Amino acid sequence: MSVLPDWMHPPREEGWFAEDLDSLAEAPRHTELIDGALVFMTSPQRAWHGRIVTALTVTLGDLAPEGVSVEREMTIHLDRRNRLEPDLLVTTAEFDPDRTWFAPSDVLLVVEVESPESAHRDRTVKLRKYAEAGIGHYWLIERENDLPVAHVHELDVPTGDYVPVGIFRGTLARPVPFPVTVDLAALVTGRRPD
Repeated sequence: MSVLPDWMHPPREEGWFAEDLDSLAEAPRHTELIDGALVFMTSPQRAWHGRIVTALTVTLGDLAPEGVSVEREMTIHLDRRNRLEPDLLVTTAEFDPDRTWFAPSDVLLVVEVESPESAHRDRTVKLRKYAEAGIGHYWLIERENDLPVAHVHELDVPTGDYVPVGIFRGTLARPVPFPVTVDLAALVTGRRPD
């Protein structure tokens, strides 16, 4: 058995804290913190995943109103022991070139795109943690016959839980967090609206 590098050993008995991620230069890209444990994206991403994330980032960016931006590969500092990295997020935070994370209060929407490696976390752990942090909208994009299917959830403020508001095939149309109409098949084909 090989010896783990020093940086993989938690700095304290309670595990890692959210602020520790900024000092882990040796950690692989897409390292998340879940309940004080480091979680790495260990398998290579598939082309389908990359295409969906890129196309959805551009599409939502084009639809976003002034003062709202779309970011990818950024973490959300949920609490002291949880700092998750969604595939993309929609935020009202002002641009800061040195930012390494967003606060949940600045995030309107989180989107996770299906990967076999993270499917369980996306459907259970992340769904619960984003809701507990008060993020208003959560989309999980899954793959069905090579086309995207969007499972859309909205935060029910009185209960603090997400409620499903629809499963979208073909076109995803929602009035919140801002008016959105997305041709889901075009995310794969690269076809742009006329």
